Amino acid sequence: MRNQRVTLQDIALLADVTKMTVSRFLRTPEKVSPETRERITKVMEEVGYPLEDAERPQKTPRIGILVPSFNNQIFSDLLAGIESVTSQQGYQTLVVNYEYSKEREEEHIINLLTYQLAGLILTDSVHTLKADKYLNAAAIPVAQVMDLDDTHGRIAVGFDNFQAGYDMATTLLASGKQHVVYFGSMSDARDKKRYQGYSQAMLERQLEPMHITPNKVSSVSIGAGMLALARQLYPQVNAVLCTNDDIAVGVLQECLKSGIKVPEEMAISGFHGLDIGLATTPLLASVITPRYEMGKVAAEIILKKIKNLPTIERVDLHYRISLGGTI
Repeated sequence: MRNQRVTLQDIALLADVTKMTVSRFLRTPEKVSPETRERITKVMEEVGYPLEDAERPQKTPRIGILVPSFNNQIFSDLLAGIESVTSQQGYQTLVVNYEYSKEREEEHIINLLTYQLAGLILTDSVHTLKADKYLNAAAIPVAQVMDLDDTHGRIAVGFDNFQAGYDMATTLLASGKQHVVYFGSMSDARDKKRYQGYSQAMLERQLEPMHITPNKVSSVSIGAGMLALARQLYPQVNAVLCTNDDIAVGVLQECLKSGIKVPEEMAISGFHGLDIGLATTPLLASVITPRYEMGKVAAEIILKKIKNLPTIERVDLHYRISLGGTI
């Protein structure tokens, strides 16, 4: 009888291979060298780990998904798009949160790849060297969403964050405002690209880029505090470009509370077009991003790759600028 405490890590140690190699052997043994296959098979036989059970396909195939936060509508919309496809085609999703930590993302990527997943969807395109090594060796299709970086052969579904930051900054400047401050959040790769786009628009007009980045998850309360700080650091500020609508709503509330006229004295832009920005008065200006569609398209491509069907691997779903009533 099989010892229930025997794990893939135990087998890997006994066979002098990595846990990922054992996992690859169970999923696609033809991709493991004959010598390694023989060594792993021998260990499994010795510890009573039945190969017929290990190699038996799962009744319900699973797609792994990594998100940086469960407390953000951006990623709930993305997940809804993914599951609109996976649930209809008989796939389960295994969702893991890494709280914007590269180290935790690396750990979760390695752990997820030891499961018999059919595919993996990531919400970031910048990873640790170790995580990249594991992803490059993965024997399953991997998609990266929310951006369009060079993905080293992985599927990419998203939009140009640099251009989106540039376009919204240009829109604020075109409204007559010259002192535009960028409000960041976690300083992740997408946030940095938006800031770079904003900076390019400012520099083209011989204006100095100004920014505040708290390195905290975006929220309405943080936005209010950021405006107070910006007015101290940059007294001339008359426009704010926020990396998320949560922050922008906080800025708007603080303006209304302080008697600052919007948009006459302070223009405000958010990002993503979240529901919270649609409920404000005046209506919040924002960069509208296709989060549901990104999840849906990424899932569709992943499933086509799993079934060895022809498909494209890079999709730009674009964005649009909404002026609302705050510009």
